[in-house]
Amino acid sequence: MSPADARRTGGRSAEREGQPAAGAARATLAEIARAAGVSPPTVSKVLNGRADVASATRARVEALLREHGYQRRRGTAAQPAPLLDLVFHQLDSPWAIEVIRGVESVAREERLSLVLSESGGGLTPGQTWVDSVLARRPVGVILVLTDLTPDQRSQLTSRNIPFVVVDAAGDPGDDVPAIGATNWHGGLAATRHLLEIGHRRIGVINGPARMMCSRARLDGYRAALEAAGIPFDPGLIREGDFHHEGGYAAGRELLSLPDPPTAIFAGSDMHALGLYEAARELGLRIPEQLSVVGFDDLPVARWIGPPLTTVRQPLHEMAEAAARLVIELSRGRADGAATRVDLATKLVERSSTAAPAR
Repeated sequence: MSPADARRTGGRSAEREGQPAAGAARATLAEIARAAGVSPPTVSKVLNGRADVASATRARVEALLREHGYQRRRGTAAQPAPLLDLVFHQLDSPWAIEVIRGVESVAREERLSLVLSESGGGLTPGQTWVDSVLARRPVGVILVLTDLTPDQRSQLTSRNIPFVVVDAAGDPGDDVPAIGATNWHGGLAATRHLLEIGHRRIGVINGPARMMCSRARLDGYRAALEAAGIPFDPGLIREGDFHHEGGYAAGRELLSLPDPPTAIFAGSDMHALGLYEAARELGLRIPEQLSVVGFDDLPVARWIGPPLTTVRQPLHEMAEAAARLVIELSRGRADGAATRVDLATKLVERSSTAAPAR
């Protein structure tokens, strides 16, 4: 077979391999190859995440795939590997363990394996991670407190690798399937509980302000204060990182104010644990001198002393729902563009809250 024949044959098979997304300019894989000045097999290598393509060539092909909204037809490519990719912004907390357990329970039922990744604290994973996903061709990707850039989304979409966001860091957009929790209602319920038992000066140790869940919980807190006729005091708000250390540092600041709060709503159970330590160092007893409400209801919340009043976030159920959804998307059985689910939160009362001492 001559090189010209090979190119023609590659072009015909390539045209059968993919199609443009709805509403996009019509372009076959062969036409994309001609526009990029490469052969159709090279475009196929890029689509399949092969490493033996020069970086400049890969970037040129990816740009054309995005420009033309190219999307491979289902069933024309190799079957996906029996894997679910699960990526976190950080993998160093009991919170992450609960999510992993939820995804793993579904993966086990479906006879899939998990690939765990961490974006190193960043809200978007690096391009190396995307390249690895394209090479693995998993059934789907689950992003936890993490998001993708538009280019990264396009790369997964063009390969028919579905993705679902759990507890989105920012607004993922209306076209991205997402599973979350009723964070606003959780913040409202936590604050309302403290108001009902008599507290009026209520502090908050919130998560990072750039995260949607943090903003929603703070909005719920403010709504509860407004309903009770209590002015919002920004001096009672501190920002943490959802971890023990952040809760400790913010707790020391709040409890060292000239007029400290009598109760604190912590944006995570790990924040609450750090706050417990700060209160202990300052000689304050919980709940006699300080009431504390957490958020998450991790297993540790039941065993610390005193047991923690907290807002239960259904982490296991959220993870299960995300895993089932991404599997259904991979099978073409779900409309991802219309799928946004927030599972209910619930206040769990234990022994860390009581009426204020003064």
